[in-house]
Amino acid sequence: MSNVRNIRDKTPESEKITINLGYVDLGRIDLLVQEGFYSNRSDFIRTAIRNQLDTQGDTVSRSIDRHTMELGLRDYAVADLEALRAAGEMLHVKVVGLARIHPDVTPELALATIGSITVLGALQASAEVKTALADRIK
Repeated sequence: MSNVRNIRDKTPESEKITINLGYVDLGRIDLLVQEGFYSNRSDFIRTAIRNQLDTQGDTVSRSIDRHTMELGLRDYAVADLEALRAAGEMLHVKVVGLARIHPDVTPELALATIGSITVLGALQASAEVKTALADRIK
């Protein structure tokens, strides 16, 4: 039994979103899928979003620099936060992408070390930590 692992422990690689499209646009997407240009609707939408983000890449980069935000995946572990607490410093999280506060971070440690959280993308943390930091999450 030691080689059995819980599949739900795996962190998702993406975030699910819902969009509304007009019937004509949806039909045009379906036509492109039917003709084999895309494997499915999601493939078309992901490609369209990536193309638009590539087109706006310079604007996004300048905005990230202006707001002093980190781009990509940023993990916050107990050791990181304990070092901040020992130094008497507060963390102000600013991430474009995914910010993860490890599950072993307690609400008390989070409150003592995280002054604010701004995430454009997704924040993964335990429900308890999110509740404790609710007034600091923007």
